Amino acid sequence: MKSIEKIILSSIFICQISKESAIELIKEKSTLSEDEVNLKIDEMVKNQLINNDRCTLSDKGRESLHVVLAGGVFDIIHPGHISTLNAAKVLGDILVVVVATDNTAIKMKKKNPLHSQEQRKELVKSLVMVDLCLIGQEEDIFKTVNRVKPQTIVLGYDQVHQEGFIIEGCKRINLNAKVARVQSPIPKSSSSIIKEEYGDSIHGI
Repeated sequence: MKSIEKIILSSIFICQISKESAIELIKEKSTLSEDEVNLKIDEMVKNQLINNDRCTLSDKGRESLHVVLAGGVFDIIHPGHISTLNAAKVLGDILVVVVATDNTAIKMKKKNPLHSQEQRKELVKSLVMVDLCLIGQEEDIFKTVNRVKPQTIVLGYDQVHQEGFIIEGCKRINLNAKVARVQSPIPKSSSSIIKEEYGDSIHGI
């Protein structure tokens, strides 16, 4: 089980990006009351893990968290996705997943996705191993990378991005992130294969 301190730091990190209430998220992820959460945050402010504003992490607090970033289209959630995201989650404290925009999905897959970017975000957000889900940037993927500042970027077994491209892009934004290519025990599982096999009938599943 995560320590209370780690739950609080993770929740504040997530809410810095999502602009949601950190107090509510901490209560949801722990057994603490609101008064207990506030007392714990006061203590962590004194220990310089949280800034005086009580809603952002200090450099010390941020460095104590290992953030993992993964991305993809996620049009049809299948076992390959679950395997990849579970493997990504093991690598750190927080898993942030970036869902491709509709336009990016069309460029990558050469066809319209079955689900809109908002629908795909909600699908991924519902997965238990995902801490935060964002919709990506069309013009520059490294804008989102810079926003999250992960220590590790995970690539799936079938993603076209090359490790060198990711590393060089991170260097341009002064981010020292590792790139991990994870393998799937179900290598033939992909949204494209599912669509090819089932065609239009998939809409009735």
